[in-house]
Amino acid sequence: MKIIDAHIHYSKINSFKETANQISKVDYSFEGIQKEFKENNVVLGIAMGVTETNGEGFPDSASPTPMGIDLTEDVPSNIVYCAGINPFKLDDAALKQLRNDLEKKECVGIKIYLGYYPFFAYDEVYEPVYKIAKEFNVPVVYHTGDTYSERGRLRFSHPLSIDEVAVKHRDMTIMMAHFGDPWVLDGAEVVYKNSNVFADLSGLVVGADGDIKKLQDTRFFDHLLHALTFTNNYEKFLFGTDWPLTPIKPYVNFIQDIIPTEYHEQVFYETALQVFPKIKPFLK
Repeated sequence: MKIIDAHIHYSKINSFKETANQISKVDYSFEGIQKEFKENNVVLGIAMGVTETNGEGFPDSASPTPMGIDLTEDVPSNIVYCAGINPFKLDDAALKQLRNDLEKKECVGIKIYLGYYPFFAYDEVYEPVYKIAKEFNVPVVYHTGDTYSERGRLRFSHPLSIDEVAVKHRDMTIMMAHFGDPWVLDGAEVVYKNSNVFADLSGLVVGADGDIKKLQDTRFFDHLLHALTFTNNYEKFLFGTDWPLTPIKPYVNFIQDIIPTEYHEQVFYETALQVFPKIKPFLK
């Protein structure tokens, strides 16, 4: 089965490097991602654009819009990206540069970091971004749920705020990253109610090979299974790992376990083509 990993990272973020070295035991490098892709038949990875300066670390109020991917100077040909948005940097020059990025074939979406930056999804600051997303027919991906930083503010990352945007912008495709975990039942209602909202299943676990299986043997994922059943539409979910926060292989096995077999093709491959139409030329 061919796999599209709809949520990875490929940026020089200190917390990613530390997690790879100390927790997930991932080789966070050009060679590392290529090895894991090959071993697991991942034909394309969609990286979330994010950068940090030498100041705060991420979330970084000084990072530019758009944020790209910068782990290595040469980006693998099987990795595309979503341009990251810093709402503190959305002047005319930044919006012009966002358009320039979206002119590139490898820029396939827009990423908004709810919770990391203190703005709700429906804040007026993002309206120019939504206009551009629709102009280029690319999805807006939102971080939702727990933040990988104590500096995050959780009330901004609750998935219910996305319902406001989904209703106002019915002609814009939305992907809820991490399914709003731990508020996955609320996330499920947003996905269920709105035809233009999808969710990726990335980042539900941070850890090394074996950690996920240990958690599956407990009741840790009961809330997730409840939410998936409530949504009752597996074709609205996308596979993603949040690499390097976990190795790819155990995460593939995990998602295969919780998604009925008859929907594997949709979750691991086909729904990504629907949500990210610009990726199609990369898969020929």
